[in-house]
Amino acid sequence: MDKLIKMVETMKPFFEKVSNNIYLRAIRDGFVSCIPVILFSSLFILVACVPEIFDYKWPEAVSSVLWQAYNYSMGMLGILMVATIAKSLTDSINTKMPKLRQINDVSVMIVSIICLLLLAVAPVDGGISTEFMGTKGLLSAFVVAFTVPNIYKFFVKRNITIKLPDEVPHYIAQTFADLIPLSVAVMVYWIFGIVFKEATGMMFGAWILEVFKPLFVAADGYIGVAIIYGAMAMFWFVGIHGPSIVEPAVTAIYIANIEANLQIVSAGGHATNILTHPTSYFVATLGGTGATLMFCAMCAFIAKSKQLRAVGRASIIPVTFAVNEPILFGAPIVLNPVLFVPFILAPILNVWIFKFFVDGLGMNAFTYILPWTTPAPIGLVIGTGFAKLAFVLAPLLLVVDAVLYYPFFRVYDAQLVEKEKAGAVEAADETAVAVPAAPVVTEADLPNDEKRVLVLCASGATSSMLAKAITKGAEHRHAPVESIAMAYGQHKDIITDFDLIVLAPQMASMYDELKSDCDAKGVKSATTSGREYVGLTRDPDKALDFALALMAH
Repeated sequence: MDKLIKMVETMKPFFEKVSNNIYLRAIRDGFVSCIPVILFSSLFILVACVPEIFDYKWPEAVSSVLWQAYNYSMGMLGILMVATIAKSLTDSINTKMPKLRQINDVSVMIVSIICLLLLAVAPVDGGISTEFMGTKGLLSAFVVAFTVPNIYKFFVKRNITIKLPDEVPHYIAQTFADLIPLSVAVMVYWIFGIVFKEATGMMFGAWILEVFKPLFVAADGYIGVAIIYGAMAMFWFVGIHGPSIVEPAVTAIYIANIEANLQIVSAGGHATNILTHPTSYFVATLGGTGATLMFCAMCAFIAKSKQLRAVGRASIIPVTFAVNEPILFGAPIVLNPVLFVPFILAPILNVWIFKFFVDGLGMNAFTYILPWTTPAPIGLVIGTGFAKLAFVLAPLLLVVDAVLYYPFFRVYDAQLVEKEKAGAVEAADETAVAVPAAPVVTEADLPNDEKRVLVLCASGATSSMLAKAITKGAEHRHAPVESIAMAYGQHKDIITDFDLIVLAPQMASMYDELKSDCDAKGVKSATTSGREYVGLTRDPDKALDFALALMAH
């Protein structure tokens, strides 16, 4: 196992390079920006459809109004995502552009919407079809969002623009500066759309769905789901946020499948599409990537090792809500050869069992999207529309995960007990993870003016733990320090609003980019090791000292 882990670890630089790919990050950031829309629309569908499960049907007028809210939000998702993905990619490109020659991201967003309409939306009598403005238009949205910023880059980088006299105000000059790349992008997609339809007899949006349909089907099979969820766990095992690498590649499948499942169930059919966001949230990752909920419970309640018992008790609440970085770095699971097998296999077995329930027993797959922090058993039941078999599947998955993790947990627990007896491992405190020594800030050294700290991670969940710890420490010691958390990518336009930006350890591969952005704007930045990060989240005073020491450095 040690040899296998070393082999996997040697691939970490490649994994980090993949995670830094600006196109995958753009998809991830675009989806994160649209999550509120997806959740908002899902609330209306839950209200519209769940009562029917209990034999109550809304009056037609009420049902129509509820579906209208869904259609005008989720039904426009392709339009929204082409804009947000294009903006994220533009922001990444701008980091490599001269500071006085930046691409106008607002212009790129507007033009991307126009180009998507030209590429994938067909005219109908009296207007245009909305079929490919929603989930069916996501693949076309990716194509447009990837190319339009690069068209702008070609012209802006070479300063190919309409030049106006210096007396012309900047905002007017910028309008003309955008005119050439705007015109070229629109013309390219207008001509391409016309030629493509004449040559193939169909719109590009419909054609690309047909081309990728075999991939969608293959990804939904037993081998496909094993590769997808096994890869997520593998990346996390080497300390890289796995979903941020894998999910951008399958986001289009996720969203298309959940929409298709909803339409099938609404028509009285059997929803069989497995790959969806709720499958990831509530089946594959019970308690976070690696399906660590039951392992964490074992650590908290039956471990003999003081280290595992302390980490488990400190982590059980966040892990219940799918925030499992405390157990990943605290146990640790990351790069721990003893726990490699269950960490990789548990998500795969969970999804295979779920697929058997859907394909073999007739259970409906997920039709509704809930927040990913919903405790998994609850999310599984609600997301499948209160399917009767979901009440069997939820506890079954917990049992399977417990059985799979138990022998490996026992081996690791015994190893730690022996080390603790031999004094090789310092006994962990019963209520907190030990924090490495950090500079202690005395009351006299507390700042007089307000300081702001931003903590970043992949989704804003793990980062919120440290942000809250810093805030609690500041309140306890009456220090003028505020701290908030965000997902990486949301910070780019507000860097100067903060005195310090801290990057969570699972996003450490992004630190060079963050440091470059912060240095350019005179803002301090830092990242931490996994164990240090977990320890700081459990000790507000030391978290505050950590932040203040970095800002004073």
